[in-house]
Amino acid sequence: MRTRGAAAFVLLAAALAAAAAPLPTAGAASAQTRETDLDALVGWAFPSGLVAAAEAPVVAWVRNERGARNVWVAEGPAWTGRRVTSFAGDDGQEIGSLAISAAGATIAFVRGGAPNREGEIPNPASIALGVEREIWIVGTDGGDARRLGPGQSPLLTADGSRVVYIQGGMIHRRPTGDPAAAPEPLADPRGSPGELRLSPGGDLLAFTSQLGDHAFIGVLDLATGTLRYLDPSLDIDGNAAWSPDGNEIAFVRIPNRQGSLPFFAVRESLPWSIRAVRLADGATRTVFAAPEGTGSVFRTISAANNIFWGADGRIAFPWEGNGYTNLYSVDARGGGDPRPIARGDFEVQYAALAPGGEALVFSSNRGDIDRQHLWWGPLDGSGARQLTPGAGIEWQPAPTVDGSLVFLASSGTVPAHAEVLAGDERRWLVESARDHLPGGLADPEQVVFPSADGLAIHGQLFLPGGPPPPGGWPGLLFLHGGSRRQMLLGFHHRDYYHHTYSFSQHLAATGYAVLSVNYRSGIGYGMEFREAEHYGADGASEVNDVLGAGVYLTSRDDVDSDRIGLWGGSYGGYLTAHGLAQASHLFKAGVDIHGVHDWNVAIRNFVPSYDPAARPDLARRAFQSSPMAFVDRWTSPVLLIHGDDDRNVRFSESVDLAEVLRRKGVHVEMLVLPDEVHGFLLHRSWMAVFRAAEDFFGRFLN
Repeated sequence: MRTRGAAAFVLLAAALAAAAAPLPTAGAASAQTRETDLDALVGWAFPSGLVAAAEAPVVAWVRNERGARNVWVAEGPAWTGRRVTSFAGDDGQEIGSLAISAAGATIAFVRGGAPNREGEIPNPASIALGVEREIWIVGTDGGDARRLGPGQSPLLTADGSRVVYIQGGMIHRRPTGDPAAAPEPLADPRGSPGELRLSPGGDLLAFTSQLGDHAFIGVLDLATGTLRYLDPSLDIDGNAAWSPDGNEIAFVRIPNRQGSLPFFAVRESLPWSIRAVRLADGATRTVFAAPEGTGSVFRTISAANNIFWGADGRIAFPWEGNGYTNLYSVDARGGGDPRPIARGDFEVQYAALAPGGEALVFSSNRGDIDRQHLWWGPLDGSGARQLTPGAGIEWQPAPTVDGSLVFLASSGTVPAHAEVLAGDERRWLVESARDHLPGGLADPEQVVFPSADGLAIHGQLFLPGGPPPPGGWPGLLFLHGGSRRQMLLGFHHRDYYHHTYSFSQHLAATGYAVLSVNYRSGIGYGMEFREAEHYGADGASEVNDVLGAGVYLTSRDDVDSDRIGLWGGSYGGYLTAHGLAQASHLFKAGVDIHGVHDWNVAIRNFVPSYDPAARPDLARRAFQSSPMAFVDRWTSPVLLIHGDDDRNVRFSESVDLAEVLRRKGVHVEMLVLPDEVHGFLLHRSWMAVFRAAEDFFGRFLN
């Protein structure tokens, strides 16, 4: 849907000129509310990191319940989830990188977050003596978890007797049954190792060696200690995948883009390819080469690896040759056109290779653009079939050897949880969680509205129950971060947005009309929408979507056009600041959570070598695309929220903005979370953020 840009701006002007409606009385507002328990919503046991054993019907995943993170397992055919670790307390220590042995008896995981550039491990609870990032081992038989020592990226041998991992830029190995055993150094490559992959026979280890402007695929012989690099080039190689017989390796090759910067649209590039190497003699071949134009930029998906060497000599991979992130397969020998596994005007996000290697199980928004469902896609291109129809949301598939499919799921009113599809029956892995389902929730409504320049924008509208009070409800925009995200018609698959969805539900239940905006440069709607012209640091074209969303709210009879605010985190904080700076007459209050305010500062956080003085024209364009360029127009009150150990957006972004606004006499409030990172790790941090935001909006809008 498109409207002419001039018409959209006429609508904007009319909305801004509308007379302010009288405020409803407190009694009238309270009559429209529903009852929700925000602590229960935010404290729901959020699942993540689902993995399946290769040779047994066993899965493992992480549940985070009010900041206490633990590993859970379930086994077929009963598929009854049970906790196998006993960490307690809201200490902010993440659990991730789960690895499970082939027989499903042993699980390795990492406890503790990734270090920043200074080597500091996240410590949001301000534990006086600090914290470590450590590898732990636990058996699925119920024994105590064992700490092995510092490390990351664990990879278990098939029998679970040893773990291979990375520590201090080196690859190590140690036995899992003896925590006191000293680690055995395996390799100290010159680059930064990652993406560890054991061969099917377990005798060889493939890995990616990152070397700045190029990367190699290394193969280490574990018996002899011999290291070699496969088909080294001037490009960036990664995503190594072993052939089923262990005789070959395929990988993705991406030409380096000198001078490229984040937050600028990239629709075309030097084309990527898939290469394969025969280990016996080093013979190499091109399996697939993307053509120039659309699809020449490699597009990743959420998977353990981004290429899949399956059965019958076929390699599957994501490709957006038609402008959408779809799935294809190609003959591993090279040559011939790729066969579509899932092709159309939809996006694939999660994928896993089914046991036997004949099909991929994947999530996509095919036929239901603002949700995700699971599909079964044979590699031979014979056609995908839907596994999970309905109005729910499903993601992170983990197919098991007994033919069952374990996955994570949610809906508009049911938070995220683990389920199994066994035959035609779907059931929860933790049935007791049903006893704690939150009340007072309502399904959001899908809306599509024009941006200020006429682009069709999708959103999710949360409304209070019952008729609106006299003058209408106060309205709020929610703006997600990323920007490579898509908000859905239900609880989200990322914990950050699972929390913000909970808060949107709570705000609606307490009397606000809340519109969650899927602005341009997000995912889910194709490459041209994601790589929008002049988005981000190259013009901030997505601000048009924020203005259009505000106009949409003002056009509704059930919303008070004089009481509209907005809030969001990270990229959403950036757009919140833009809305307040460019349209304080429309947006009367905002909550800016760790937002970007000057692109020339933000870019350096991702590209430390970026020097604005060396690229003055680009730096000028980046600043003109920043909220800081418009602060002279900013009059509305703002609440700034930031953790001072943020590794994504510099804390100084909020410090500098607060100084400028206070010098102008703008009302600024702040909530600072010492030692907290970007994606808040403490349950109590999230609760403090939401309580502060609710109080702020209550004073300025309600």
